[in-house]
Amino acid sequence: MLGKALKYGAGLLIVLVVVAMGYLVIAPPDLLRVATNYSAKIVCSNVFIAGRDANDVLTVDVQAPGHPLLKYITIDVDLEAETVSANLFNFVAPALAQHRAGLGCTNLHQSELSNTTLSPTDTQVSENTLWPAGSAVNLSQDKTLQDVTTDKDLLGEGFRALVVVKEGRMITEHYAEGFDKNTPLLGWSMTKTVTAGIIGTLVKSGKMDLKDGLTVSYPAWDLDERKEITVESMLGMSSGLSWNEAYGDVSDVTRMLFLNDDMAGFASDFVAVSDPGATFVYSSGTSTMLARAWQDRLGDDSLQYPQESLFKPLGMTSAVMETDANDTFVGSSYMYATARDWARFGQFLLQKGVWEGQQLLPVGYTDWMFEPLASSPDQYTKGHMWRRAPGGQPAFEDIVWMSGHDGQSIAVIPSRNMVIVRLGLTPSKLGYSSLPLAKAVIAAANP
Repeated sequence: MLGKALKYGAGLLIVLVVVAMGYLVIAPPDLLRVATNYSAKIVCSNVFIAGRDANDVLTVDVQAPGHPLLKYITIDVDLEAETVSANLFNFVAPALAQHRAGLGCTNLHQSELSNTTLSPTDTQVSENTLWPAGSAVNLSQDKTLQDVTTDKDLLGEGFRALVVVKEGRMITEHYAEGFDKNTPLLGWSMTKTVTAGIIGTLVKSGKMDLKDGLTVSYPAWDLDERKEITVESMLGMSSGLSWNEAYGDVSDVTRMLFLNDDMAGFASDFVAVSDPGATFVYSSGTSTMLARAWQDRLGDDSLQYPQESLFKPLGMTSAVMETDANDTFVGSSYMYATARDWARFGQFLLQKGVWEGQQLLPVGYTDWMFEPLASSPDQYTKGHMWRRAPGGQPAFEDIVWMSGHDGQSIAVIPSRNMVIVRLGLTPSKLGYSSLPLAKAVIAAANP
């Protein structure tokens, strides 16, 4: 009798295991799909944009700092097809990311990508001309500044690149092993500020207005209170739409980034929970919807526009903004550029939208961008920037911040005529803030 019971129990266990495996194959939980799509996307971008080794990226960028599930991810890179596939346990939750020249990598789910590609910017950056017009540098030899900018505690765990600019001159730069001045690095949410800059160029040309609604791009909004949402309220993260920006699990932002071909369409379905301008809710969905809105103003020429309007004039030859499968720029999260090119954009904001004598943004636009947001004056600005320092530190002097996931930051400091870029892979759980670094650099550069 006992033998029969054991056999029955073993048989039942086998059936349950088979059913469970079948379920994982046929309908994997969203958490597993997020994990594999994230892995495919990060590896793809770093291989085909940054030229890094795929296995190093999987180990160092994806698995080491991430969710325990990521330890069981396997990848396959097809250099000829320019794709990266990822699976969990070699067969669960298959994911695919595809690279296109000039447009980076895109997760694919149900859709196929268009065959659009972009040629590299034809801007010539002279090796003999000082940065930012060229690539030559004349770095400060001040020992105090050198000590500060190589201090491991100030740079933080996972540091990758530092560039400091004072009075329009690069005075120091420093890179971690394996990275250099030519390595494009992901800015994550610093991309939001670039989106605000792109919108500024359209405001200047008369193709957009901050008071514009977005019902042309999102017709369903015209049927309810969302018709009152404006470009201005979106740039201030106060659209009134519900949103969950939590990372590390399945949330609104991870569903958008890793489970949807049409990211702006996904975000636009969220309901209004407050009036526009009344409540600050940080939302990557907001910035991606804004990207779709400005692209709709330009039609077929929109994919070339970031290059033509900003990257080419500023000499940001490394910059790549990535799209979703619907050819919408992921204006919230996905831009790669070298530390020097990120510094060019910070310097552009510091110079009030002027570059080499050309006014690329409306007069007063960057001043408006830097202004405190009425619904969150101690945290955010009107134009997709932070007043609160990365890591939650309170505002210091007149610094405004571009800030991104995993420790990306650009401090723009008008009163000191300085820009400080710090890039890396530093998970928020480590509690790092780039404010102490900024304070030490300011002190060293302004004795």
